[in-house]
Amino acid sequence: MLDTLFRGLFDSPLTSVISLPNFLLCIVTSLVLGLVLAFAYMYKSRYTKSFAITLSLLPAVVCVVIMLVNGNIGAGVAVAGTFSLVRFRSAPGTAKEICALFLAVGTGLIAGMGYLAFAALFTVIMSAVFVLYSRLDFGTKKNHAVFRTLSVTIPEDLDYSAVFDDIFETYTADHELERVKTTNMGSLFRLTYQITLRDPKREKEMIDQIRCRNGNLEITVSKQETVAAEL
Repeated sequence: MLDTLFRGLFDSPLTSVISLPNFLLCIVTSLVLGLVLAFAYMYKSRYTKSFAITLSLLPAVVCVVIMLVNGNIGAGVAVAGTFSLVRFRSAPGTAKEICALFLAVGTGLIAGMGYLAFAALFTVIMSAVFVLYSRLDFGTKKNHAVFRTLSVTIPEDLDYSAVFDDIFETYTADHELERVKTTNMGSLFRLTYQITLRDPKREKEMIDQIRCRNGNLEITVSKQETVAAEL
């Protein structure tokens, strides 16, 4: 009865069908490994509830897809095309999120092919490395305090091309004017610089000098992002 219930409508007598115990074993193993990956990602990381749930379920989803494809080249191509049309996240993810997704997909692929021990070993090794790198703060910039984004508002009568060059020569090792924007009905300019401070302790001193130059208008100093969209 169960063999008939779990056969496909278009299966032939020669088609090999995955047994129910093996199917359940692969699903349960994938779910457990997904939880391991999710906990490894959440260690010392910012995350959302939806992403953690997705990461824990993704290996099981991929596992089922691979088991049902089961060597069928046509079905495999169709599944790959379907996945390529799905926009997984509404906003671009960070490199760390994308890496975690690839780990989950890899785990599901290995489990779906029936190599459960290899899937478990892969998950344990990669999760341990993930946690180790997070604990060691691997890749963290030790001198991140010197990199700043500076936004300055100036009156329209000032020549923005070189208005702060002498100040930057004193307090920065490098500076670049990245953006110029008009504001307040065109009566003000808002300048955005990427700067590298010579000495982070003199940041307030630099801001005071700029305040004297721009008539005490708005000044914003923030942490410099590596790129606009991290990858």
